[in-house]
Amino acid sequence: MLHLNFIRENKEETLKRLALRNIDGRETIEKILMLDDERKKNQTGIDLNNQESNALAKQIGELFKVGKKPEAEELKNRTAELKENTKKYQEELFRKEKELHDLLCTVPNLPNLSVPTGKSPAENKIICEEGIKPQLEKNALPHWDLATKYDIIDFELGNKITGAGFPVYKGKGARLQRSLINFFLDEALAAGYREIQPPLMVNQDSGFGTGQLPDKEGQMYFVNEDKFYLIPTAEVPITNIYRDVILKETDFPIKNAGYTPCFRREAGSYGKDVRGLNRLHQFDKVEIVQIQHPLKSYETLEEMVSYVKTLLQQLELPFRILKLCGGDMGFASALTYDFEVFSAAQQKWLEVSSVSNFETFQSNRMKLRYKDSNGKTHLAHTLNGSALALPRIVASLLENNQTAEGIKIPKALVKYTGFDIIN
Repeated sequence: MLHLNFIRENKEETLKRLALRNIDGRETIEKILMLDDERKKNQTGIDLNNQESNALAKQIGELFKVGKKPEAEELKNRTAELKENTKKYQEELFRKEKELHDLLCTVPNLPNLSVPTGKSPAENKIICEEGIKPQLEKNALPHWDLATKYDIIDFELGNKITGAGFPVYKGKGARLQRSLINFFLDEALAAGYREIQPPLMVNQDSGFGTGQLPDKEGQMYFVNEDKFYLIPTAEVPITNIYRDVILKETDFPIKNAGYTPCFRREAGSYGKDVRGLNRLHQFDKVEIVQIQHPLKSYETLEEMVSYVKTLLQQLELPFRILKLCGGDMGFASALTYDFEVFSAAQQKWLEVSSVSNFETFQSNRMKLRYKDSNGKTHLAHTLNGSALALPRIVASLLENNQTAEGIKIPKALVKYTGFDIIN
């Protein structure tokens, strides 16, 4: 959530940066400032009434002491009048604060000024491309057919047990999944991250804290009886570890990583690249999360991007990195880099990671703060990235490494799988 003081002191900059998202925010920002003015007027009314009430209480006491009861009773009538007025001010203040909060929650994060202009994914900026795209034989199969051929992923069985988008991994397919998870976690630990195993459901406060609520409410699975949400990413529970926490400046950087299943309804995505592993309702992912000093968060973002690159290099997958344009960025992000791997049989790029800096957007919602060396309190910066999401990694590994003898396993994974080929 944007900080109200920043909006008030930097209104034109706020509007300029919202325009990078193709949002004309003038009406909303003007209303936010108007509601804040009205909130302040009500608060001032309450403060003045309280001051007068306190002064009258002192006078009433003194009048009673000297036996001037009629004069004291007259002042008590004024006190009652002030009390009633204060109640009205408080009711109006509550309404204005709620309206102001609800409106602030609709405003996305302000893009960093380096974010490219654009309205759609087609306008994202390609930063780099690495690796060699494999040249497959004419009879090469897409991963869903390879999964059936080698009996390693069963989409129909998942459909029977649950529904579309919930595949069953079997045999070497299940071991490949487990191997990738262990590989990603081991690499994260070697890079200085602390492993976290968080809950798979979160409450509303956690969903609000990282910006999934109310923006992505329709994309999340909800347990109505308990008012819990199944997590769409480990970012939500891991970042919320620090909700309502005041850190010390010496605590930075805080680096956590966690593996979780992730659950997404993917409402509105039907018919859009949904075959096989391309778009699932349940999938596995290792997430990296950092809490950082504001002056170092963009340096940290570049470090996280470099780290994700090393994972894809070790998996020997061709990939490219994109800086997302304003129209394709997530609600809470200030700057996002996407990683895509090339799926040779499908002849398309598949997104496998987003690495983002949220600046103070999440920390303002979560009240995640730190004290500097002078004891002054500031909002921390939060960052996270997929490192990595498994489904499309698996899809590309299967397709890109298919041979007449079977599907070859990258060298980095063999010590985890215990086999070097799926046949």
